[in-house]
Amino acid sequence: MLERFNQAMEQIESHLDQQIDVADLARTAVTSEYHFRRLFSGLAGLPLSEYIRRRRLTVAGGEVLAGERTLLDIAVRYGYSSGEAFARAFRAMHGVGPGEARRGGATLRSQPRMSFRLVVEGSSSMRYRVVERDAFRIVGRKARVPLVHEGVNPHIAGFIRGLGKETLRRIESLSDQEPRGIVSVSDDLDESRAEGTELDYWHGAVSGADAPDDMDVLGVPAGSWAVFESAGPFPQTLQHLWRDVFTQWFPSNPYQSRPGPEILRTLLSDDGTHADAELWIPVERAAL
Repeated sequence: MLERFNQAMEQIESHLDQQIDVADLARTAVTSEYHFRRLFSGLAGLPLSEYIRRRRLTVAGGEVLAGERTLLDIAVRYGYSSGEAFARAFRAMHGVGPGEARRGGATLRSQPRMSFRLVVEGSSSMRYRVVERDAFRIVGRKARVPLVHEGVNPHIAGFIRGLGKETLRRIESLSDQEPRGIVSVSDDLDESRAEGTELDYWHGAVSGADAPDDMDVLGVPAGSWAVFESAGPFPQTLQHLWRDVFTQWFPSNPYQSRPGPEILRTLLSDDGTHADAELWIPVERAAL
């Protein structure tokens, strides 16, 4: 898989001055566009669109300093509709405008070309199972919150505190299917998964019971799920679990992610410092 992924990275390099079709990149990697974007962000630590933007501005920076093309020609060459739009993007990355850079020979920033390789450590293994599920529902409460990559998400923490003990008790009483108990559900994420983009966060239960009138309901279609287990310090264990699934498990297994909610069941220690976690990711068999 990583060899095909690196072929797609080469394709990006050869098309920096052209329109880049992510669907074409996904076909080169023999995977879905959804999984290609998701796996890239997991491996690279930044969204695909941001990487392409930085690579274009890196190459454009070299052309600005070379002085062989006009600034407007460079702007158009790398996909900007006007010199002003190019100047704003250029300054945001390099800290100076293109005209100033050309006149003064400024020091510019560079986004290196990326390639990926699998590092085999052998020091740990991931516990997982793949299960088939009929359609089910999440019943509970939801909020639209910003995505936070590291540490406790204060928006989610505040939302949960605001539910109150009685609402939490009622939600938990609705649980009648796996994963049992109250679950945290992330849905409708921005495809970039960039810090600060928004998602629907659900605090609910997997339930076949009739939903109370004051509860929100999320219908989940039938499909395959990869279920991962982990235990360790909270919240680092949960965030590292998501990272390891996409940087270690997917590149090594014949599955790809598919659109759908990601479900996390967490059991916290009494002092809130340790978590036993079970993460459900919607998957499908990858093309060979």
